[in-house]
Amino acid sequence: MLRLRPYKPCDAQSLVQWLTDEAGFWKWCAGRYDHYPVTADDINNFYDSFRMKDDFWQMTMLDDTKVVGHLLMQFLDTEQRHLKFGCIIVDPLIRGKGYGTQMLTLALTYAFTILKVEQVSLGVFENNITAAHCYERLGFQKTGTCTDYHLMGEIWRFHDLTMMKTQWEERQ
Repeated sequence: MLRLRPYKPCDAQSLVQWLTDEAGFWKWCAGRYDHYPVTADDINNFYDSFRMKDDFWQMTMLDDTKVVGHLLMQFLDTEQRHLKFGCIIVDPLIRGKGYGTQMLTLALTYAFTILKVEQVSLGVFENNITAAHCYERLGFQKTGTCTDYHLMGEIWRFHDLTMMKTQWEERQ
């Protein structure tokens, strides 16, 4: 049974394993860490800087007791009507089996029914075709805003996507 729960420092070890296997992550983390692979302490120290903020939190997805996914969320406005999902990660060994879609569905349900937000945003690198298709199937739409990032000598285009509560309700 899949469920979301707040992140615990012990979850970092799963993240370390997944990220060590991700060549793309090395490019992302190059500016954040002075070594690779990252360690559980690196991840927890990075999160500690956010942990005390009321507008930012981390979630872990479990399949029974096994950690299978990770999601960061942050409010983008003081009224807490606009929530941003970021750093959506699914265990690479189980990708392609619908876990990402299920994790986002749980997170959207939480956002729209419990947190009562009006809008959820996220971003996707255009070369991450699997994630882009997952987000589109769930009903996210491109905003037209995109940003180019220089990562390890390459340019990666990042598109902003959004979903309104009314769109989500229509799909339920």
